[in-house]
Amino acid sequence: MSKKKLVVIGAGMASGRALEHLFAADPDGWDVTLFNAEPRGNYNRIMLSPVLSGEKEFPEIVTHDDAWYEKHGVTCRFGEKVTKINRAAKTVSGEEGEPVAYDKLLVATGSNPFIIPLPGHDLDGVIAYRDLEDTNAMIEAAAAPGSKAVVIGGGLLGLEAAAGLKLRGMDVTVVHLMGHLMERQLDVAAGYLLRKALLDRGIKVLCSANSKEIIGVAGKVKALMLEDGTELPCDILVMAVGIRPNTGLAAEAGLATGRGIHVDDHMLTSDPDVLAVGECVEHNGAVFGLVAPLYDQAKVVAQTLVGQTAHFVPKEVSTKLKVTGCDLFSAGDFEAGEDREDIVFRDPGRGVYKRLIIKDNRIIGAVMYGDTADASWFFGLMKDEEDISEMRETLIFGPAFQGGNTLDPMAAVAALPADAEICGCNGVSKGDIVAAIEGGATDLAAVRAVTKASGSCGTCTGLVEQVMGVTLGDDFVLPAARGICGCTEHSHEDVRRLIKSQELKSQAAVWQELGWKTKDGCHVCRPAINYYLLADWPLEYRDDPQSRFINERKHANIQKDGTFSVVPRMFGGMTTSDELRAIADAADKYNVPTIHVTGGQRIDLLGVKGEDLPAIWADLNKAGMVSGHAYSKGLRTVKTCVGKEHCRFGTQDSSGLGIKLEQKLWGAWSPHKFKLAVSGCPRNCAEATCKDLGVVCVDSGYQVGVGGAAGMDVRETDLLAQLPTEQEAIDVTVAFYQLYRENAKYLDRPYKWIDKVGLDWVKERVIDDLENRKALIERFELSQTIYQKDPWAEHARERAETYRPLADLNLQAAE
Repeated sequence: MSKKKLVVIGAGMASGRALEHLFAADPDGWDVTLFNAEPRGNYNRIMLSPVLSGEKEFPEIVTHDDAWYEKHGVTCRFGEKVTKINRAAKTVSGEEGEPVAYDKLLVATGSNPFIIPLPGHDLDGVIAYRDLEDTNAMIEAAAAPGSKAVVIGGGLLGLEAAAGLKLRGMDVTVVHLMGHLMERQLDVAAGYLLRKALLDRGIKVLCSANSKEIIGVAGKVKALMLEDGTELPCDILVMAVGIRPNTGLAAEAGLATGRGIHVDDHMLTSDPDVLAVGECVEHNGAVFGLVAPLYDQAKVVAQTLVGQTAHFVPKEVSTKLKVTGCDLFSAGDFEAGEDREDIVFRDPGRGVYKRLIIKDNRIIGAVMYGDTADASWFFGLMKDEEDISEMRETLIFGPAFQGGNTLDPMAAVAALPADAEICGCNGVSKGDIVAAIEGGATDLAAVRAVTKASGSCGTCTGLVEQVMGVTLGDDFVLPAARGICGCTEHSHEDVRRLIKSQELKSQAAVWQELGWKTKDGCHVCRPAINYYLLADWPLEYRDDPQSRFINERKHANIQKDGTFSVVPRMFGGMTTSDELRAIADAADKYNVPTIHVTGGQRIDLLGVKGEDLPAIWADLNKAGMVSGHAYSKGLRTVKTCVGKEHCRFGTQDSSGLGIKLEQKLWGAWSPHKFKLAVSGCPRNCAEATCKDLGVVCVDSGYQVGVGGAAGMDVRETDLLAQLPTEQEAIDVTVAFYQLYRENAKYLDRPYKWIDKVGLDWVKERVIDDLENRKALIERFELSQTIYQKDPWAEHARERAETYRPLADLNLQAAE
């Protein structure tokens, strides 16, 4: 029996989920062709914000990779726009190639960002925030020193853009037309708390501000002018003011459209052979922007395609978000009125605000900021229209305080009804999770595989685990780490342990002895295994460049346009006039378009062509400069202040210590990037207290802190030790770094690793046990004898050796 032909237009989250359901229901029934205007397949757009902030890299948010499409026989037409749907001939035409015939067509064209038609809206530097190209444009703009950004729109996307750009080092101003932020989801009080949190993070927020004109110079955006005449200078202007369903292609094909593409309960359009899904559709007058209803639609699409009867029924939805590190929840109607009353809880010290709106002894709305643990319970009461009169006095304190129970920490989850929503992204209820558990899914990975709960944004993971704990009782064990990838069921922790205990010293040994399902791993597990082998067996194992990310293979950061970023190392942030001349000469010689002073006190040459990399490395090497490893999972920068040699407040030689530490640690691979700083006094000019490891010099010696962060999570370092001498500070730093190298999960920053093992565990091995500290230092120094080499110098030497014989031949020919 021949396969039916399905053409899908658009590779967004909704169509990707529809294909998952379709292949699960009918694995061999469909020949699928997938068009996408973007030059890539399905990825999790919800997670673009961590990519913007630098917390994640794009490969980490890809939901369907090349292997998935190949496994299911999907013909991918990525980077190709569809130009025509011919319903009479039942074909779809793209910009390239012959028209593709279909038996069924799925339109998933998504939405277009709304661009306010202000004068100047078409200037270079005015962008939306919808896809990876927009994200890369913002990252590129943020690379310029002293750059400024204006974000129009105080909704979720606008605030995520603002937070990401701020973390990238930009001066950011948010301009919002309404009186408070996220007015559709938050009331005035919660909006105030959110604005205050943003101001504390250094983001300027202007509410009740009306944009008038975008000012440009030579075709490039330079400022936003407000209605009152205020000018806000900017190098990039992000519009995040809403979306509109992309109906153009469907309308041209004669399909019924309104605000979106009209669909019925089966997700069928006005043509029975054409379905639609996602942000482009309109169902009973409603359009959709949240992911949960889109996933419901995707399930119905698959069932309709395989001939099952299914109906899309929009559900009442809540909004549970994490904006710039702030927990938010809202649902229902939270406007004031004479026929309703409020129950409000405020804890200014913790930044917690909760408000329930009650009408006729029923919850009709809820807004929470800072503490959303009980949100699902309140939402369940609201959906069920439950009479709350009996619990009126204690209602605001949540389910754990009902029935006199104030002690059991699991009481809140136990009290949730079966239809309480646990995973908003995928519409998974407590009952769905319980059913999956009763069906044999007894760990988090299995529950996620069955229900998809915690599989999108991940914010509900803890709640899912609590449901499992309540359901399984004593049989529940906090889930062990998941398998590294689909190639193995072994967790990162298991693999590290087995590599050591079984003395596995090659990738082939790992694949064979640990029962890998694939011949030689995949793009997810190979970098991790390569690192673990390198860290544990430095004498026996040799680094495999092909098991590294492209930036590490190229020894430079690839940019949006395919060029590269070259960052020479400046030990401790110190440089010389000769080094500066070498950088300037290289910039002129290789036509480097952008030179940026980084936050780590180094100089970044942006826009270097790939073919020029070996030559520019060679020129910089001649001046004694080595790779800054700005691309690596390893030591990035050691930031210092000038210390007591120049500063009247300095207590120790912070620059000298920073240089010694960087000279000792550079070139050592680690599970994730590692940033270090040394401040010469408690005024902390080098910002040592938000680094992976920071040293603050004091009169009595050196305070060493670890586990800081300044990304999506902002964390102050925890004090590891207070030490009297410089040499002890160096020894403790080296020992901590080696302990992290030997024990952390690949791609875990130090603070995540410390949270898992505990700071006391670290102190026992680095501070208390002097013999163990000495052994850690010895193992690190052994590794450095092999791997502390400058990749730039090696590549430049290889290039010279490659071209020298050719030069000799040319000379002989000339003679």
